[in-house]
Amino acid sequence: MARRVAVVGAGVSGLASIKCCLEEGLQPTCFERSHDLGGLWRFTTTVCSVTKRPDFATSGQWEVVTLHEGKQSSAIFDAVMVCTGYLTTPYLPLDSFPGIHTFKGQYFHSRQYKYPDMFKDKRVLVVGMGNSGTDIAVEASHMAKKVFLSTTGGAWVMSRISDSGNPWDMVFTTRFQNMLRNALPTPVANWLLARKMNSWFNHANYGLVPEDRVQLREPVINDDLPGCIITGRVQIKPSIREVRENSVLFSHAPREEPIDIIVFATGYTFAFPFLDESVVKVEAGQASLYKYVFPAHLQKPTLAVIGLIKPFGSMIPTGEVQARWAVQVLKGLNTLPPPSLRVKEVEERKQNKPSGFGLCYCKALQSDYIAYVDELLTSINAKPNLFSLLLTDPRLALAIFFGPCSSYQFRLTGPGKWEGARNAILTQWDRTLKATKTRTVQESPPSFESFLKLLSFLALLVALFLIFL
Repeated sequence: MARRVAVVGAGVSGLASIKCCLEEGLQPTCFERSHDLGGLWRFTTTVCSVTKRPDFATSGQWEVVTLHEGKQSSAIFDAVMVCTGYLTTPYLPLDSFPGIHTFKGQYFHSRQYKYPDMFKDKRVLVVGMGNSGTDIAVEASHMAKKVFLSTTGGAWVMSRISDSGNPWDMVFTTRFQNMLRNALPTPVANWLLARKMNSWFNHANYGLVPEDRVQLREPVINDDLPGCIITGRVQIKPSIREVRENSVLFSHAPREEPIDIIVFATGYTFAFPFLDESVVKVEAGQASLYKYVFPAHLQKPTLAVIGLIKPFGSMIPTGEVQARWAVQVLKGLNTLPPPSLRVKEVEERKQNKPSGFGLCYCKALQSDYIAYVDELLTSINAKPNLFSLLLTDPRLALAIFFGPCSSYQFRLTGPGKWEGARNAILTQWDRTLKATKTRTVQESPPSFESFLKLLSFLALLVALFLIFL
């Protein structure tokens, strides 16, 4: 059983891994190369290498070499949890932008951006329509003379606020909604998603509609972008055809646009420079990891990668569930299938064969949030048993199935069980609305007709619950 665990990285996945190690009586040591957050933290420490010990076949141990203030040191650990994530190295494909080296203005990757003051009275071009690109474009619009946002494939843009003013993730990420989506043919699921996205504003009229509506792309969450577009403060443009000394020529555009600053919000790549490729090899934007966590071919599963996944949901609870499962494996309380079966599972996943139902998670690292988390929870006996709860605690069962799939559900049972989980689930809407109800208003009592509609709707939901589960 592993005792001493090296945790590489002190981001959200690293912190969750430390917590899970401590909960299970392990001794984590966290290495963080920056001076910010980092069981036992070693700040401004760079991990140079993580290599197998000569007796790895029997011990499963690793030697971790680190650099701190110019001095190298090494230590032996029973296990390693790599928590560096996928946002490690800025991706800046300058060769894809002809003429960029002749540009006399300023250009940089979005990672270098800090404050919008630098855009004052400038003509700014933001390349890339992810969350970072749209956020920067909106901020720049308050200071710049003009802002352009260039996108190749478009994107769905959604508000943080959904039906009835509720947080969108609490409405969208429910087991009931997920079950319905996965039961529908992919074209129907995509059509419903497009209809939902366009209910806020027509994306085609704003030049934003995604070109590829089959393969799911993470929606952009930005409440201000539509307002910036309709008021002319941000202009949506197609891909760049050519960059000139003081201007840019866009595809299918008759004239060039003068530009002072270009911000490349072109994403990130990831790598593990401290690991040999024989341990973890990165190809085509993904690694050969069993269930996105354990290197598939390792005889001794004593190295885990946490947070290298893009769930269609919250990353923080996903990373925590990965860490909980990984710690159980490291302690020897949960066993993995043989390497041959793990490799087979990884290869099947890499083929990205659409099932024909539900949303298409075909891009590297993409995953169905609820389905993936439930798979890991099942391995550690922490998935809520809805059948049992329906008989013993129907109120909780209905809240779990129809309500937000929040991380409280993952602490009802299994290792790390929390006694307050049930109450937290049943009162989460009260806490959510308390923040907005800062003024008492007189609400009209619900009519009898509304009551009947509600009763009928609940009866339908219960029927579906019994049919599909």
